[in-house]
Amino acid sequence: MAITRGFRGRRLDADVELPPGQYLTQDFPVLSAGPTPRIDRDSWEFTITTEAGATHSWAWQQLLALPQDKPTVDIHCVTKWSKLGTAWQGVSLDVLLEQVESTADYALVHSHGGYTTNLPVQDLLDGQAWLVHQYDGEDLPPEHGGPVRLLVPHLYLWKSAKWVNGIQLLEQDEPGFWETLGYHEYGDPWREQRYAGD
Repeated sequence: MAITRGFRGRRLDADVELPPGQYLTQDFPVLSAGPTPRIDRDSWEFTITTEAGATHSWAWQQLLALPQDKPTVDIHCVTKWSKLGTAWQGVSLDVLLEQVESTADYALVHSHGGYTTNLPVQDLLDGQAWLVHQYDGEDLPPEHGGPVRLLVPHLYLWKSAKWVNGIQLLEQDEPGFWETLGYHEYGDPWREQRYAGD
């Protein structure tokens, strides 16, 4: 029986380097901790609050008026699926945070519905994180976090909070929703930091 050279069967991730324990998917699974909120773009607002209590806010049209990036990135979910080459559009957190005076080391991200997640501020800088409002050339649908979600692709996807509406800058780290339930404080997929103690 002749086999075409290079044939690898149905395994989708044979030639792709994935984080440990991950498998490749072509789908974009929808996982949420609660019901999907429906947020009107005209009333949407994003606020950064500094450790001193100063606030900086952007409405929908103000966000769209900022310089737009189109990152194409791989994403990795803690439930073990990975999706490669996902295409987004949004605003780098560098653009927003350069307008904010702060020396905070930590951030607590807030979403509609009460969801929170924590990150070091350094993981939001240097072209590592975006507020995205488009996916694959279309407006970001509510089930994937629209109108706006945070995108931090170098960490597990639960850190890329859906339906985001603010960031609180903090001097001390404060765990978010999943972190208080036993998920890892940081969530690096390449170090398989899924749960506390990993």
